[in-house]
Amino acid sequence: MAGSDAGLLRFLTCGSVDDGKSTLIGRLLHDTRHVMEDQFRSLETDSRRHGTTGEDVDLALLVDGLEAEREQGITIDVAHRYFATPRRAFIVADTPGHEQYTRNMATGASEADLAIILVDARKGVLTQTRRHATICALLGIRRIVLAVNKIDLMEYDEALFNRITAEFSAFAEKIGLGEVVAIPVSARYGDNVVERSHAMAWYEGPTLLEHLETVDVQSDLATRPFRLSVQWVSRPHADFRGFAGSVATGSIRVGDEIAILPAGRTTHVDRILGPDGELDEAHAGDAVTITLQTETDASRGDLIVHARERPAVADQFAARLVWMTDEPLLPGRGYLMRIGDRWVPASVTALKYRLDVDSQEHLAARGLGLNEIGEVNIAAGAPVAFDSYADNRATGGFILVDRFTNTTAAAGMILHPLRRATNIHHEAPSVEKAARAAAKGQQPTCIWFTGLSGSGKSTIAKALEAKLHASGKHTMMLDGDNLRHGLNRDLGFTDADRVENIRRVGETAKLMTEAGLIVLCSFISPFRAERDMVRAMFPEGEFFEVFVDTPLEDCIKRDPKGLYAKAMRGEIPNFTGISSPYERPEFPDLRLDAVKGPPQDAAETALKLLADAGRLAAASA
Repeated sequence: MAGSDAGLLRFLTCGSVDDGKSTLIGRLLHDTRHVMEDQFRSLETDSRRHGTTGEDVDLALLVDGLEAEREQGITIDVAHRYFATPRRAFIVADTPGHEQYTRNMATGASEADLAIILVDARKGVLTQTRRHATICALLGIRRIVLAVNKIDLMEYDEALFNRITAEFSAFAEKIGLGEVVAIPVSARYGDNVVERSHAMAWYEGPTLLEHLETVDVQSDLATRPFRLSVQWVSRPHADFRGFAGSVATGSIRVGDEIAILPAGRTTHVDRILGPDGELDEAHAGDAVTITLQTETDASRGDLIVHARERPAVADQFAARLVWMTDEPLLPGRGYLMRIGDRWVPASVTALKYRLDVDSQEHLAARGLGLNEIGEVNIAAGAPVAFDSYADNRATGGFILVDRFTNTTAAAGMILHPLRRATNIHHEAPSVEKAARAAAKGQQPTCIWFTGLSGSGKSTIAKALEAKLHASGKHTMMLDGDNLRHGLNRDLGFTDADRVENIRRVGETAKLMTEAGLIVLCSFISPFRAERDMVRAMFPEGEFFEVFVDTPLEDCIKRDPKGLYAKAMRGEIPNFTGISSPYERPEFPDLRLDAVKGPPQDAAETALKLLADAGRLAAASA
């Protein structure tokens, strides 16, 4: 039965929990004869064990494959199914309805051409309905089916269907959602799913399957500018160099002038190679290898475009984020950004607002939590090529990945580049860093002491500085308390403020090493991500992390400033070790046990670390 006259359609089902998404897909599979006899017999057995439809076969179990889902009667993961009719092939994603699984829904929506948003006719439009509709709008899905399900339980009420349709359509217009086609259905009994319902003579529109088979999704891709992300540089032998990837949008012909971004080099297409041989041209969806008329460099992640239809190239841009991890977004924290096939370091420089999905209000916020949506500014570690997401989903979407856990932290949609401060450039110094250090007879170095409050890190750092000064070295000591009296006096002790505090300290320390100094930094710096962010600011071998590993109970006993006592009485919020976490360094350059010996001995150990690394002698010519 497989056919694809109208092209492949990727669609997802979404909406609030228990609106019947899995049942609807099961009904589509069953009524289009994609359930084998042995599979149906197994389904009958499963329905008796896990079903929720009484004596009837529970079609939702065709999709809800996870045991946890069957026991709870909900969808947790994103389930993908393939089926085809004589007119079209389909890939459907059944996504979770519970709020805590919104990130799974966003994952399914990111690749969909169309969304079926289900509404239980008994409940109407709910918060989760609006949340999923908002994500569909953000992720660029412009074709929406509003499936008003379980209409059989409301006696096939036309007036009720019209009220729900009007309420959803008003919300869809408010958020800029595209075309909405409303269909009254009963997934359990099959009304208006594949076959037209005799119980709803008042409905004159298409059945769900009729609409899915005929909706046009290919023309959008074909009419957009040509974009191909280089996935692989093919070099089977010395005489061949090709750039392989899939055409995301538009088309390309042999002889066309192209540009390779972000570098901007231009050349012409020499050959286009498809799976079955050479082609004169390639179109959206084609997997091809392109060779060029001149020896032009390109690498994985570069974007090949028509020379006269270029996207933006920038290292700063505004974007919307759907936050997808339990670890909150903290502006200033470093992440890895994947855009197309390119990976670059990136950080959120500003959180403009958090979106209230019910009211669509823009709310002030210091961070984003799991499943929250916000608008941000992002700075990438290198220029990237992109279109706005509204213009091209393929080149305007990205993800942020946690550097250390490798979990996807957020799905992002680019709004526009930030073209600011174009009159600011790096000014070359008249005296180089190496010359400044040579005049001091030392190597520029940042030695970073981290540990709990009361661990002894400042005492050890001061002792080390005294030893360095006595030997004629040029140093500067940066201490957390001192900087909070001046440079960082505007910052508090929330997680977001702690991140910004460490970022500023790192930038200050970097400037001081440019002067050839040995900089000693003593900061609790509780988050591993920020300590590693500071390390990344310095050249290899110029940064040393020293972990003063004093147990919490010993720090509490010392409590030189009386802070732990206040924190345990609840008088100091967000206090590290009590009400805020400390992430121990995993691989410090030096670990010191301040309990086992005097600070002078620990300072001597740190001094030996610097001497053995060659930081206390001038660089050899």
